[in-house]
Amino acid sequence: MKKIVLVAALVSAVVGASASLLTSIFVSNKTENVKYMQTSAPKVQWANLSETGQPVDFTYAAEQTIHAVVHVKTVYKVEENQRRRQQPQSLLDFFFGDPFDDRVYVNPYQQQPRESRASGSGVIISADGYIVTNNHVIDRASEVEITLNDKKTYTAKVIGADPATDVALLKIDATNLSYLTFGNSDNVKIGEWVLAVGNPFDLTSTVTAGIVSAKARNLGQISQSNKMDVQSFIQTDAAVNMGNSGGALVNTNGELIGINTAIASTTGMYAGYSFAVPSQIAKKVVDDLKEYGVVQRAMLGVYMADFSPEAAKKFNISAKEFKGAIVTEIISGSAAEIAGIKRYDIITHINNIEVNSASDLQEQIARYKPNDKITVDVIRDEKVKHFDVILRNKVGGINIVKSNDELFESLGATLEELSTSELNRLGIKNGVQVKTIKDGKLQKVGISKGFIITQMNYTPVKTVDDIKEILNDATGGVFVEGIYTNGKRAYYAINIDE
Repeated sequence: MKKIVLVAALVSAVVGASASLLTSIFVSNKTENVKYMQTSAPKVQWANLSETGQPVDFTYAAEQTIHAVVHVKTVYKVEENQRRRQQPQSLLDFFFGDPFDDRVYVNPYQQQPRESRASGSGVIISADGYIVTNNHVIDRASEVEITLNDKKTYTAKVIGADPATDVALLKIDATNLSYLTFGNSDNVKIGEWVLAVGNPFDLTSTVTAGIVSAKARNLGQISQSNKMDVQSFIQTDAAVNMGNSGGALVNTNGELIGINTAIASTTGMYAGYSFAVPSQIAKKVVDDLKEYGVVQRAMLGVYMADFSPEAAKKFNISAKEFKGAIVTEIISGSAAEIAGIKRYDIITHINNIEVNSASDLQEQIARYKPNDKITVDVIRDEKVKHFDVILRNKVGGINIVKSNDELFESLGATLEELSTSELNRLGIKNGVQVKTIKDGKLQKVGISKGFIITQMNYTPVKTVDDIKEILNDATGGVFVEGIYTNGKRAYYAINIDE
């Protein structure tokens, strides 16, 4: 059986001695049998007939879309003290490195690059310059530049990003822009004609056509560290080329029904399948990022699997039909447990919307916020039961989750990264120092000015951004380890939910 390769359609380049050799980048994603590769696509021919037998007219949708799809160019700066010598995982890694990995592979035979560049696509969603794209297009970028279809360029600000859905929100200072409105991806039907529109290579927007071939596709883990990836993609056979990550998937009315994210192939080249984040998920993420700076992710609190004859046999469940998501485990204290949902219940509907798989269930729950009330229908002992469930946040509460910046500000301190000479003098490999301190979480637990944070939640801290990321992923509290300048080591526990 041929191995399937997932491809994120992101164009990258490395500035340095090897830049002229760069035609593609092969990236290991650390997930078994899942890889990304930059690639171009072959020509595709379509029957181009509507359901009435008449030719399908794509011109209206194309005209509505091309001026709202932009080119996204990013710059990644790598500081000398952040480089770590690692063994490359492939020949292409050896020459070009991995834009999704903060390691820089050292090639002793050539000069090391100090800067890398990448590009993708984005979609304007408001006249005042809000742009949606993929998280993997802008992840860890130090600069983001937007080029419109008319070649005007702008510097973009990253409003927020969500690795779990691979969606990010940008903003440029512009007005009266062409933009797309979100359509309802729930209404998309298998067999429906769609257009994939991207702006690769800064060439102006390009359009390809295809049909929806599946919904609620689960591709396995996409992000490298996030444990709550939402996997429920629209699958199409529209050709998605190199540089199309973050571009638009639209219906024939020109409505945005998805954000193009990846392709699947047995060779790493485009082979007929592309995948998009459904608009109902993307819109919810965008709205949260605009309002809160962070996604307010609702949690049902169950582990689940697709219900099937095999699952029924394995878990000794009697059922006449095999569809839905089977609850394999219940998290203690979760929304599901409080509502009365039990292990081996088969979830069939969320708010009267049919659930056919675990991916369907993920997609439905991803639309809500903590404290939202939903109705969950399950089959238990071949009988239908209804449960009213109040969804909770990632720490088990119902409150709005704070953004990275809010959590960071609540520490009540000014933090500064240490130079290599300072680290050597103190005999430590990494750390971030508390330069000033006032009322806040650090002072409350007894941390004083001058303290050097070396670890948070047993994760080494090298930069201020490391602390922000750890705070964002933490649930309930963080364990802080560090050292004072006199050599005294200290340990603190901080409650981040107070």
